[in-house]
Amino acid sequence: MEIQENIINKVASSGLVTLNLEDYFHHGERLVYDIKDNLFHGLILKEQDFRAFIKAHDWAQYQDKNMAIICSADAIVPTWAYMLLVNKMKPYANEVVFGSLETLETVLYTKALAKIDMNTFAGERVVVKGCADINVPVAAYVEITALLTPVAKSIMYGEPCSTVPIFKRKE
Repeated sequence: MEIQENIINKVASSGLVTLNLEDYFHHGERLVYDIKDNLFHGLILKEQDFRAFIKAHDWAQYQDKNMAIICSADAIVPTWAYMLLVNKMKPYANEVVFGSLETLETVLYTKALAKIDMNTFAGERVVVKGCADINVPVAAYVEITALLTPVAKSIMYGEPCSTVPIFKRKE
């Protein structure tokens, strides 16, 4: 006579809540706008020329894009030039930031995570999923930890079957 043992899924019955940061990834295209292309001889920004460019440029091409504005040239660019760029891009773009694509990704995640109702995690044992198919910036893990710490019972990192403890509320 064979004895059949029931297999118990301890992960499913553990009461852990998994938070996957990939779920907050914005799927819009990411582009870099390098203001160096507007510099005269790659050195200086001429206001008259730049304003003519601003007026003539097709800003609609940035529709729903996520834009990072940089200057890769070793030049002094006045602050107002960046302000003009964002003023023209923002009506079309999903997001516009000054900085690298990494900065852009951080801003996108920060804004997405800020929309989460943290009360849904009140008193919960939360696992922030580790292995991602999408490159989630470390800044997103820092941000979600800061948001969860005041409300969660505990925070862990990794997969429900293998976690690294990050925080545990003292009773």
